Amino acid sequence: MNRRDVLKLTAAGGAANALTLAPVTFAGPEDSAPQDTRTRTVSGRLPAGAPDYVYLPVEVPSGVREIAVAYSYDRPEVPAGTQGNACDIGIFDERGTGLGGAGFRGWSGGARSEFSISAEQATPGYLAGPVRPGRWHIVLGPYTVAPQGLAYQVTITLRHGPAGHTPHPVYPPQRARGRGRAWYRGDSHLHSVYSDGKRTPAEIAAAARAAGLDWIVTTEHNTTSSHGAWQGLWGSGPDGELLILTGEEITTRNGHVLALATDPGVFIDWRYRAREHSFARFTRAIHRAGGLVVPAHPHATCIGCNWKFGFEGADAVEVWNGPFTPDDEIAIAAWDNTLVSGARWLPAMGNSDAHREPQVVGLPQTVVLADDLSRPALLNALRTGRSYLAESAAISLSFQLTDAHGAHADIGGRLPAAPDSPVTARLTVSGAAGCTASFITDQGTLFTAPVPADGKVEWRTTPAYASYVRTEVRHPATTPGLPGPMAALTNPVFLGRT
Repeated sequence: MNRRDVLKLTAAGGAANALTLAPVTFAGPEDSAPQDTRTRTVSGRLPAGAPDYVYLPVEVPSGVREIAVAYSYDRPEVPAGTQGNACDIGIFDERGTGLGGAGFRGWSGGARSEFSISAEQATPGYLAGPVRPGRWHIVLGPYTVAPQGLAYQVTITLRHGPAGHTPHPVYPPQRARGRGRAWYRGDSHLHSVYSDGKRTPAEIAAAARAAGLDWIVTTEHNTTSSHGAWQGLWGSGPDGELLILTGEEITTRNGHVLALATDPGVFIDWRYRAREHSFARFTRAIHRAGGLVVPAHPHATCIGCNWKFGFEGADAVEVWNGPFTPDDEIAIAAWDNTLVSGARWLPAMGNSDAHREPQVVGLPQTVVLADDLSRPALLNALRTGRSYLAESAAISLSFQLTDAHGAHADIGGRLPAAPDSPVTARLTVSGAAGCTASFITDQGTLFTAPVPADGKVEWRTTPAYASYVRTEVRHPATTPGLPGPMAALTNPVFLGRT
């Protein structure tokens, strides 16, 4: 990185720890004659400890039909235990880089080495639309930088010609034909070719139907470009109707959060860390867009994946992400610790986070008791915890607490029984042969038994002894020192008066 190339090291566009380079121009003596295509290449080196985001301004003249960008960077060998180079890319148009995304035109992270944008079409991850004149900004995200630094090269190509027409996006409907008030199965964390996934939307929809799902949410990393890519994939199919909701996985340097079931086309920014105290602004933006705030895989081991923002403003938490692993075990234990207060609690969710084969769509899935198969009904059920998590559609369960007078409460509810009133917890589970069922309270696991042939397990307690009861269904242990992999778990039922 040459000092002369640097204009400023500031909180560019409101996103702290950002660097803006000298602008790329397409005006000069060599451009005096009309040309259909013009290309510029910029190279430089970022040091170890580089800013989170490096902005490369591009002066786009009038008459441009398409902007195309290609980039590359070196990957030198590094000592064992040291992170090497990884650099993401995206772009903002002439409306600027201000935090909040008015100028956002796309992001592909590290999934692509090139992209293009025109009015008619754009590379997946990017938004089609006119290439208007003004100062655009290519944004590099040096996710990790080797001790030797990161040498990069960016090639910008402008193609002139008529602007063309931008197709009007067709978004999925907010409602599908369901079964009235019923249990509906969904997967709310999925990636396609519109970010770093390998499946097309059609392949995801087919996999969702095969998994017995009723609804899915598309959640690409830091982009809304997939929202209009599902035409013809919702509604009736050989296995019934599929409701497709739109969202985004906001992928920051301090953790990932699902903007779940937001209004189609609404972009939520990701360019901030926890230390900048910006997250509350974006939880409000998600809520204004009608969505839920769901921290994803909060104890994952990948770089930048651990959740550092806290849970103020969150609506639920993803405690089970993909095939069950020790970090899911930690997430569940941490979530359980938050239930003790009995005040504001966050329902648990499970999602596949599936990107490609052989990752399984619907492993796990969140099963909600909703009034119908619609966005409002599903979000209300998720928000209130009327849900359980299962590894597949092969597992179904019901869980209820009943007092001596016949009053009862289901998953996510409260049974306001007197402190010494006897309470019976009843779990009925199918598809869990060979598993054990446990009842967990604020004191921990108080009862465990093999799932019998009829799937019915009971346990008795009182509100004085247990402030809540939830259930887990697990396979036999496979790792010494750890309980068996999860097959299903429920949100709690609370006991006593608030």
